[in-house]
Amino acid sequence: MDLFQFLNLLGGLSLFLFGMNVMGQALERRAGSRLRSLLARMTTNKAAGLLTGLAVTAVIQSSSATTVMVVGFVNSSLMTLRQAINMIMGANIGTTVTAWILSLAGISSSNIFIRLLKPTSFTPVLAFVGIIYYMFCKNDKKKDTGLILLGFATLMFGMETMSGAVAGLREVPEFQNLFLLFRNPVLGVLAGTVLTAIIQSSSASVGILQALAVTGQVSYGAAIPIIMGQNIGTCVTAMLSAVGANKNAKRAAMVHLSFNVIGTAVWLTVFCLVKWLLAPAFLDQSASLLGIAVAHSVFNVLCTLLMLPLSSMLEQLVCKIVPDDKKPEVVSELDERLLTTPPVALARCRKVASDMANCAVTAMKQGITALTAYTPELAAQVRRAEEQTDHYEDILGTYLVKLSTRRISASDSNEAAKLLKIIGDFERISDHAVNLVQSSEEMNSKEMRFSPEASRELGVLTGAVNEILDLSLDAFLHNELSPAGMVEPLEQVIDELKEQLRTAHILRLQQEKCSIEAGFIWSDLLTDLERVSDHCSNIAGCVMDMHEGNLNLHESLRAMKEDREKFSDRYLVYRKKYQV
Repeated sequence: MDLFQFLNLLGGLSLFLFGMNVMGQALERRAGSRLRSLLARMTTNKAAGLLTGLAVTAVIQSSSATTVMVVGFVNSSLMTLRQAINMIMGANIGTTVTAWILSLAGISSSNIFIRLLKPTSFTPVLAFVGIIYYMFCKNDKKKDTGLILLGFATLMFGMETMSGAVAGLREVPEFQNLFLLFRNPVLGVLAGTVLTAIIQSSSASVGILQALAVTGQVSYGAAIPIIMGQNIGTCVTAMLSAVGANKNAKRAAMVHLSFNVIGTAVWLTVFCLVKWLLAPAFLDQSASLLGIAVAHSVFNVLCTLLMLPLSSMLEQLVCKIVPDDKKPEVVSELDERLLTTPPVALARCRKVASDMANCAVTAMKQGITALTAYTPELAAQVRRAEEQTDHYEDILGTYLVKLSTRRISASDSNEAAKLLKIIGDFERISDHAVNLVQSSEEMNSKEMRFSPEASRELGVLTGAVNEILDLSLDAFLHNELSPAGMVEPLEQVIDELKEQLRTAHILRLQQEKCSIEAGFIWSDLLTDLERVSDHCSNIAGCVMDMHEGNLNLHESLRAMKEDREKFSDRYLVYRKKYQV
């Protein structure tokens, strides 16, 4: 191989790896909600977990990415270790899809229809369609479709370039001797492990092996052990991702390693016995691209058939390798490993934001209860809920900012921006809950009571606030327009109630029916309750924005108010319901 052939090989390898990376990322974004729904179906059922792992890996074209995702799920307690085992096994089969696609490069025939199946025939068309989609379409999904086509075309072009660059090696004695050396099964496994550990992708390393196979010097006897080693090398990514994770996440990474090491050890032993006892002639034949794809799939299916019935024993093994600590571990609500799969990371953010919303609304309702039934225990619950809500806002805000820097689809970007806006409103609602508790504590310590008339008025206002909390929470949790549309008319009624109650209190002060000191607390309560309704209005507005595909809150609210008949009807219903 001369300098120029080496440069072609280097360029082809770079294009191959780049194309695989671009195609995988674009497939991941394009899958989006379908990927989330696939993962939502994960159960303890072995077949369901296996098929989920297979499907996800076939979609994103990377068993390493799937396994890192699984480690993140286990670290966040979204998945049990047993579920992880089943999904990892499925991922090992799903990763073989790439080799089958690459094997199309080996098609050889004079028939025009068969030749059209050869990548060199159709990838130029895919590249042309892809660049049109990517450059001229404004829709992000179409752009991602373009990137998938461009990534695949780049991958196949890199494969062809590598194959052309190494074709001359068939006459080089040193190259022949190298693959004669790899016919030693142990050295073959070691070579496959090292290569895959370096590039951290078994799909890519199998593709490189297929490119080398065009020289005719790669026999099945050398290729099969290398393929076995590639399965071990791909575990490096998951092992690295488990650094700093909790015990179960480390066990999930260890499952991936143990599964492949045990599978390789068993089937390598079988391979060696067959080779030495039966000496089948096909092991000396030159491996074809299709033959390597078949060997890759058969090996992974055999490993799964071997280990699937023993999954419980595998679980026990990794629990012994990574034993429990006496000290309990803290579970991370948002694992940064999930950022490698933005649609899944966003789904997790949505779940944590829902927990935050429930926490904040519960705190507010408890704060309202404390106004008439104060107890120290209730006050402590509100404060704990407020601290938990603050914690949620901190971790969600940081995580969503990191997620927003990733290359994500427009819909996912809008969802992340909506969550960033909404979590601030929920956090402020919990702050107002603490304000209500402080007012209750002051009244309790000073043995103050509102007049019967004031208590009745406060009951009307808190009833309206409780309803607007329910409406905004329902709108957010279920992403529903119907409850969101009811919030703004009720918010306007609450604004008017606040002014009416403030005026009524001034009259009571003038008639000396209420003390000035109680008046200060009354004013604070009205302000807190009215501001809670404002935050509910912001939350409902964000939900409406998402349905309209924009993030302009004022525009959404203005459009709703312009539909005067509907808005007026709802307003009048609430005005009648909450009158003093």
